[in-house]
Amino acid sequence: MAKLERLVYGSTATGHTDNLLNMATILAESGRNNARDGLTGALAAHEGRFIQVIEGPGDAIDGLLRRLAMDARHKNIVIFGRDPVEQRLFGDWVMANARITPALKTVLDGMMNQQTPSPDRIVSLMREAVARMDDAGEPGR
Repeated sequence: MAKLERLVYGSTATGHTDNLLNMATILAESGRNNARDGLTGALAAHEGRFIQVIEGPGDAIDGLLRRLAMDARHKNIVIFGRDPVEQRLFGDWVMANARITPALKTVLDGMMNQQTPSPDRIVSLMREAVARMDDAGEPGR
């Protein structure tokens, strides 16, 4: 079994992140690709940026990074962290839509204003956003 890694990155969106059709398209494509490649994770769109936590085999993450580099919807990709992990934290989600609530927005704004945001704090925030979706009974798995 391939060793698991967790990648945390941010990028600048070239389109509108508040457009539901754009996000639905990205989430659907990501879900198909991730299911095929054995990846799980969560994606948030915030203030014209994408923030993503992705987990899976290292070679699959390498493939994702190559696709992202060629994806016209992303630019200025910054890797905040990439580390080996023992288990998945987003294992139930091929690609969760982590909606940033007003309370989480304040925390995320503070993190993204740092020179080097903490990948662990981003993962925690994304887990909280996904948990709130679960509590609300929203689809997305």
